[in-house]
Amino acid sequence: MIVMAFESLDPRIKRWNLSLQRNEEYQSADLDQLPTYEVFLQMRDGKAYEHAGIVHAATADMAFVFAKEQFSRRYTCTGMWVVLSERVWVTDCMELEENVYDHIVDTSINADGPQEEYEIFHLMKRGKQHKHAGTVGTTGHQQAILQAKTQFDDGTPVLNIWTAKKADISATDAEDQVIWSTLKDKTHREVISYRAGDRLKAFKERQNG
Repeated sequence: MIVMAFESLDPRIKRWNLSLQRNEEYQSADLDQLPTYEVFLQMRDGKAYEHAGIVHAATADMAFVFAKEQFSRRYTCTGMWVVLSERVWVTDCMELEENVYDHIVDTSINADGPQEEYEIFHLMKRGKQHKHAGTVGTTGHQQAILQAKTQFDDGTPVLNIWTAKKADISATDAEDQVIWSTLKDKTHREVISYRAGDRLKAFKERQNG
């Protein structure tokens, strides 16, 4: 192993007088990223939670912070869920108008064990995001899909299903909603306040005038 010291040009590093080292024989695992968290947002009260994307974070609390900055900095919402990607169970993905529920059969999975709640998410169309369909109570992910088939399959094609144990999901509560509050003197956070359409129209009128 060859270890070489080098000097950083980053003023933040210089400020703390940190000694940096570079390992010339690093393994690829040394560069692995932080775990990924799936982020779901509820844009308004009563609306279904919808998948917004992922963030890399060391903890769920950190994932909340990153998700807020990444996905709700401009648009306010009423709730946020984050869950480790590895805790999300995923079905096969169907093509076109094929319904994944048509391919789910009861394989007599052992349903013994404590009942827990599982959240079900549907992907209805390519290019869209998974949306929360509802909650089922059962003993495992596969059993949750079977329960979802009886409760949420109305014949409309569902291309893909995600399920996550409710206990694995970190969720905001009513007290957390203050983080999206917009003060009257900070309306710049509201997209409508930019009035970009009106400004573009006025600019075109000046150009044509």
